Amino acid sequence: MSEPYMPLWETVAQSVQGVNKQQNQDWYTAEGTGASAAPLILAVSDGHGSAAHARSGIGARHAVELFAAHAREFAAMAETDGPDGRRSLSWLMNFARHTMPRRLVTEWQQRVREHWQRQYEAEPGGIQAEPSEEQKLVLYGATLIGAVLTPQLFAAWQLGDGELTVVDHNDDVFLPLAPAEADLGDDTESLCGREAWRLLRMHWAPITDPARMPRLIALSTDGLSKSFASDEGFTQFMTGLDQRLSAVGAEGVQAVLPEWLAKASQHSGDDTTLVAGRRPRHHPEADG
Repeated sequence: MSEPYMPLWETVAQSVQGVNKQQNQDWYTAEGTGASAAPLILAVSDGHGSAAHARSGIGARHAVELFAAHAREFAAMAETDGPDGRRSLSWLMNFARHTMPRRLVTEWQQRVREHWQRQYEAEPGGIQAEPSEEQKLVLYGATLIGAVLTPQLFAAWQLGDGELTVVDHNDDVFLPLAPAEADLGDDTESLCGREAWRLLRMHWAPITDPARMPRLIALSTDGLSKSFASDEGFTQFMTGLDQRLSAVGAEGVQAVLPEWLAKASQHSGDDTTLVAGRRPRHHPEADG
């Protein structure tokens, strides 16, 4: 018996620098097709960008690179047997909720400390007084949203602001990782925070029917959502993105995405990044 038909995902991704920003502090990745051998992995990170977070663009890059590495490892775990046989969904969920966030945050903090040390050794005279360990982390402060999808599982994590948007098979739009209360002002949770792994929010959605899996998964930094006057405007944008991808495909959307995000950035004044994966509609006749 052949495996069920699994339409491969297409991706689009783009980031634009905010108006009057000296450099873009966002980072992103989009890879894979959703197949067992090539899981769909999406991630965005928003460096905080203020003077206190002078190296946050570097922190954002490390966040995305580390998430992608951990997501590949997690996807492989979900698709293969462990030492005691097939891993259960409860085992995988426990790993995703506790083990993976702790490893990810710990490695990020270690990596940015090492970056600080290399910079200090290269230019020892450029620093008046060595900052505390906590201050070193603050220099690299960044948020993170990441998602991974295999034929069996869709999981996502978020720390800080930005949006994970999902359009389901019924065309409904929802934000499964939206916080219960919005952050006040520019304050947001960060990878530089003490025990930041405890603050990662997780979305967990095993896939039991390919026809009912999400149709669009989009990750965006808050430069996009802040460009709209209301939540409804942001939802309409995501609905339009889904419809445009259906009409012209990933190549057509990728061609105009820089223009869309540039307009959003003009309104929000912030770096603006969007990565998205969309699958073609499921065709049951292909299951035979």
